Amino acid sequence: MAFALKSPAFTDGESIPPRYSRDGENVSPPLEWKDAPAGAKSFALIIEDPDAPSGTFRHWAIYDIDPQRNILPEGTTAGAKTESLGHGVNDFGNPHYDGPQPPRGHGLHHYHFRLLALDVETLHLDEKAPVDKVMERAKPHILGQAELVGTFERT
Repeated sequence: MAFALKSPAFTDGESIPPRYSRDGENVSPPLEWKDAPAGAKSFALIIEDPDAPSGTFRHWAIYDIDPQRNILPEGTTAGAKTESLGHGVNDFGNPHYDGPQPPRGHGLHHYHFRLLALDVETLHLDEKAPVDKVMERAKPHILGQAELVGTFERT
């Protein structure tokens, strides 16, 4: 089987429910994965919107995810910190999930949820590392990648 990422909240290529947008409750959607590559020592998750008017907009990065995990429950970064996940600073300037909020009338945007299986336990990043730095540090350690794409539009 192939390394796969899915969400019980929306299917690949379909609309992300408003609850997970910045106009809604701005909580991260639940995510599940299976068949991670052998030898994975951690995971990193990055969410990007390549349809943003100014170029790719980065909404979330978490890293140093335990290799025994296969789910991230809804609202993973909401409330009290209960585990030692690393958090990249997104393009809104926040070290947590910020959901879709494309400009009104800009059309349909595609949000790429990329789960990276890594061959290292930690990326050793500063707590203020931006999402693009998380990706840069992860790239040489990628054993496999699973992707889920959700769409969102503000009219």
